[in-house]
Amino acid sequence: MGNALVDVLIKMNDDQLLDHFGLPKGSMQLVDAESVKKILAGIEGMDPAIASGGSAANTINGLAALHTPCGYIGKTGHDEFGKIFSDDMKTNQIETFLFKGVNETGRAIAFISPDSERTFATFLGAAIELTPDDLNEDLFNDYNIFHIEGYLVQNHALIEKALQMAHASGLQVSIDLASYNIVETNLGFLKKLIEQYVDIVFANEKEARAITGMKPEAALDEIAKICEIAVVKIGKDGSLVKNNGIRYD
Repeated sequence: MGNALVDVLIKMNDDQLLDHFGLPKGSMQLVDAESVKKILAGIEGMDPAIASGGSAANTINGLAALHTPCGYIGKTGHDEFGKIFSDDMKTNQIETFLFKGVNETGRAIAFISPDSERTFATFLGAAIELTPDDLNEDLFNDYNIFHIEGYLVQNHALIEKALQMAHASGLQVSIDLASYNIVETNLGFLKKLIEQYVDIVFANEKEARAITGMKPEAALDEIAKICEIAVVKIGKDGSLVKNNGIRYD
């Protein structure tokens, strides 16, 4: 379950577009509907690649590519981008539970610089209209694992109900912490959620430090105290994993 976004990927020959749209290189900026329309108009003719996106959706698409039966819960708008998201999921044989919102479908516009650095202008749109009232027990039937992206931690009522339902349905619960600033802002609430409902935690180095105040190896041990499986991603060096007290480097 996550923010249902459509990724719009633009490869650039230089960084002039970033200056034009006032986007700091390497950043992720939230933008409104009017801004995203201006950006899309500004890149017209650049032949961007378009595909379903968002943290949880990317994870599920990866699992589906490995022929793992998957489903996805999210919210899109009544528009062409919503159809793109839905069709992309269906093409990958992912069962979708896509509710319809009032706003347009969310989009993440990724500007890819010549040095491969990515800069995002993200319009969340209908994605953030997903509410606790949209959820019901039937959504969790016939699955073994429930994975949720950390970006939804900002909606306390939504994520808590989702984790409660998944846990009550006997599913293993997995969360990717998503962003260090979200961890910092919701630290106490997030720790409580993990202790009560979460079995598997994924964090990169910055997120692991944000939740523990420690470097990767020590952070792994600390996170593993409150969940069954802890994973700390360390870039090109792979990941550190601890499962029921046993560590894998």
